[in-house]
Amino acid sequence: MNDRENEIVTSTLKPGEEDIELSLRPQKLTQYVGQDKVKEILEIFIESAKMRNQPLDHVLLSGPPGLGKTTLANIISNEMNVNIRVTSGPAIERPGDLAAILTNLNENDVLFIDEIHRLNKSVEEIMYPALEDYALDIIIGKGPSARSIRLDLPKFTLIGATTRSGMLASPLRDRFGVLCNLDFYNNEDLQRIVLRSAVIMNIEISEEGAKEIAKRSRGTPRIANRLLKRVRDYALVKSNGSIDISTADKALRMFEIDEIGLDKLDRRILNTIIDYYKGGPVGLDTLAASIGEEKGTIEDVYEPFLLQIGFINRTPRGRVVTELGYKHVNKVKNNSNSNQIIIDLE
Repeated sequence: MNDRENEIVTSTLKPGEEDIELSLRPQKLTQYVGQDKVKEILEIFIESAKMRNQPLDHVLLSGPPGLGKTTLANIISNEMNVNIRVTSGPAIERPGDLAAILTNLNENDVLFIDEIHRLNKSVEEIMYPALEDYALDIIIGKGPSARSIRLDLPKFTLIGATTRSGMLASPLRDRFGVLCNLDFYNNEDLQRIVLRSAVIMNIEISEEGAKEIAKRSRGTPRIANRLLKRVRDYALVKSNGSIDISTADKALRMFEIDEIGLDKLDRRILNTIIDYYKGGPVGLDTLAASIGEEKGTIEDVYEPFLLQIGFINRTPRGRVVTELGYKHVNKVKNNSNSNQIIIDLE
């Protein structure tokens, strides 16, 4: 049974969370916690664009879900004092859809395309002259009577966000002047995010309580904020409404989130590879079928963190659980070669 709607540590945005997440998002780079290298790069390019009175160069933001790509896009538009138009790769189905969006932009506006790696190829091709020359080449008519016209566009900044930068076509990637890769957050930055969000949501929380939530947030601000809300609910019912380290620990244990942020699906992935495939290697399709989960969910949501903390390795033949992964689920790795065939010639 697929119970994704009830899972807490997924880094994808759930229905109904948009308004709350919007209220927690910082509006300026000075309010943005973490990703110091990315902030430093953006500060330089934004200030340079403002000094030259020109639009910011096109920006590509890559990294796992929930790390703040959409937040950064909105911050960039705020810092540049321009409007932002938000859409996604799958939503732009035809070249005409893109033309309608681009022709309605104002000078220096920001166009943010989430999941840009999922753009239709025909849409992607007409994007190239738009990014380089601020123009659209449109074909009118069919057959011998068809003709091409060029529409001039206002100068704009494209911000693309992707969780799979490797799937982005090289011609499109080459047209981005600013490339920023977002990494998982450390616990100190996540603690600061939890404390900041608690102030906004009027939640009483101790430093240690925030630290406990942070270390179980899988390096992801979106998960940290979601855990904060769930622990708040627990504290209101089971305690006095205040979150300390004991309350946070009890709440997160009840939600089956362990001391480093793994949930039951993470542990099911590790246990399935160990118990059914002798620790691996096992292909992604086979693993997804074995645990009853979508391949994309494993690859985009769960696998990046398990790779980051060294619990699995990705090899050409498939996924392999490491010694650390075995230890975390209290199992011992058998280092003998189980596939070796011994023939007695006597």
